[in-house]
Amino acid sequence: MENLVTTPLSPDLAAAYRGRRVFVTGHTGFKGAWLALLLARFDAQVSGYALAPNTQPSLFDVAGVRSALVRHTIADVRDAGALVRAMQDAQPEIVLHLAAQPLVRASYRDPAETWSTNVMGTVNVLDAVRACPSVRAVIVVTTDKCYDNKEWLWGYRETDPLGGHDPYSASKAGTELVAASYRKSFLAERGVLLATARAGNVIGGGDWSEDRLIPDAARAAAAGRALEIRSPQATRPWQHVLEALHGYLRLGSRLLAGDAALADAFNFGPEPRDNVPVATVLRGLQSQWPELEWRHCPPPGAAPHEAHNLYLDAARARTVLGWTPRWSLEQALAATARWYRAVQLDPASARAITEQQIEQFCA
Repeated sequence: MENLVTTPLSPDLAAAYRGRRVFVTGHTGFKGAWLALLLARFDAQVSGYALAPNTQPSLFDVAGVRSALVRHTIADVRDAGALVRAMQDAQPEIVLHLAAQPLVRASYRDPAETWSTNVMGTVNVLDAVRACPSVRAVIVVTTDKCYDNKEWLWGYRETDPLGGHDPYSASKAGTELVAASYRKSFLAERGVLLATARAGNVIGGGDWSEDRLIPDAARAAAAGRALEIRSPQATRPWQHVLEALHGYLRLGSRLLAGDAALADAFNFGPEPRDNVPVATVLRGLQSQWPELEWRHCPPPGAAPHEAHNLYLDAARARTVLGWTPRWSLEQALAATARWYRAVQLDPASARAITEQQIEQFCA
């Protein structure tokens, strides 16, 4: 396998967060737990606000992420009062809002919860920011699925129309509108810089969510059964979770430095060659995870609508932020397979291998 990185992560990024008070919503989720440990590696003072982990197991629990936090609040972003109190206690300089209902198929089962969490939850976060004078920068994390999907074979740019067929995607487009409204109506005049971040399909160790490719593959491999795949030719912008988090933190560091021109939307996606079908991802995983087997199993009857092609154009992040992907898809899949296989053998190794992979990424 090729080397994991070619150049070390800029020391300026770590310096930008050293000792910084950071408030993270959704820190008990897959992406949020990785973010908390990455920020801890940069010696940031991290306060987390989220629901209890919604999977068993969870990365938050098995990797002991609680010990990396200054404050840990279990509460709902729809509880405006609790959110204001937690943010006032933390007095953060930057807020990273990741808390969400993140699953497409779950959004079909309960659209009201999806809309209330993703849209009104964001409203509550930004109202809490308005009530907290210490905040200087905010990043609201949305998704590549916030675009009005035309099944194009080229990447969506930040200026393309927002939309969404399923409740999840549409709610994230709504989240983008909420963020833009608060930026223009309230935050800009106070000097609080707010940006939104739209990443691709993130993968990595420690995700046990339902109806996601890598967690489903991990469960199937552990159970010794073949993974059933609905749409092997569906194409997504695959990237390791650390790629997206690196993008968020690089953007956040520039906002903290007062670069008002960056208070806008940014895509963080892989190189074009890594925008590949599900079947290609599974073949790549099998090369690192021989016990993994899969088969195509089309759903019987009508199935909920899901996009077939998704592709992000991340030229703006590359040009303006100097952000580029550090791991190829091959490297991301190898790291992901190593994580699950190691933790399956020794659950107590989760924190160590997560931190090891963070070190390899930062190099």
